Amino acid sequence: MGKIAVITDSNSGITQEQAKAYGIHVLPMPFFINGETYFEDISLTQEQFYERLEGNDDISTSMPAVGSVTDLWDELLQEYEEIVHIPMSSGLSSSFETALMLSQEYDGKVQVVNNQRISVTQRQSVEDALELAKRGRSAKEIKDYLEETKYDSSIYIMVDTLYYLKKGGRLTPAAAALGTLLKLKPVLQIQGEKLDSYAKARTVKQARSIMIEAIKSDFAKRFGDAAGENMHIFVAYSKNKEAALDFKAQVEEAIPGRKVEVVDPLSLSVACHIGPGSLAVACAKKLVLE
Repeated sequence: MGKIAVITDSNSGITQEQAKAYGIHVLPMPFFINGETYFEDISLTQEQFYERLEGNDDISTSMPAVGSVTDLWDELLQEYEEIVHIPMSSGLSSSFETALMLSQEYDGKVQVVNNQRISVTQRQSVEDALELAKRGRSAKEIKDYLEETKYDSSIYIMVDTLYYLKKGGRLTPAAAALGTLLKLKPVLQIQGEKLDSYAKARTVKQARSIMIEAIKSDFAKRFGDAAGENMHIFVAYSKNKEAALDFKAQVEEAIPGRKVEVVDPLSLSVACHIGPGSLAVACAKKLVLE
């Protein structure tokens, strides 16, 4: 019997195919499109999602059904002694609270992590959990480490269009109209629980510069590592991979000696609210063990 199984959800950006390579399990996030249910990376591809989103279909997000979570846990506990379950940030979904409540019936065998992360930083938490398990840490020790270090990450996202923020009620129609008129490119941030406003740019070029300077500032001021030597760096995007690869080169030029490790599509749960054409830069502290 194996010791620890690691579970996350598709908000991590980890595909079902990648999950097999990692040796983990990924719960697909459900979406309702015009009243029908689809599952990310199962019955809904990135391409299909953007086609439906830009076609102005009615799209809403949901969370994995209770039964799909507990059925997976029950199946894995036939093979593993413990489970580390890493859902998306509790500030962005109720998935964590639901999973935590369900775990109370499992006598400590299922540890649900309130990691406050999503997308590429959530992926890094999964990789850290796997490394900790390899080093013999228990599920509870892994949970404690991931929660102690949950704020050791940042994401900055440039939004290409205000339409979806307005549609989702995160921006008033008046503010959206003014922003569209001024051709603003808002920069948002995720540092823990929420998706918050960070800055306003007039061009994509300016927005990219703002995000890079924000990450460099976090290296120096939040993480005490101005050179970024002990930081993972990532780029994420919605729909436009070519722009993301160009941004990757720009980030690497701005932070000499450091490489962008991952260029991933943004989680569809995030893309649903901000639309296509978005770019993000993110970082997370490297695993530190005593």
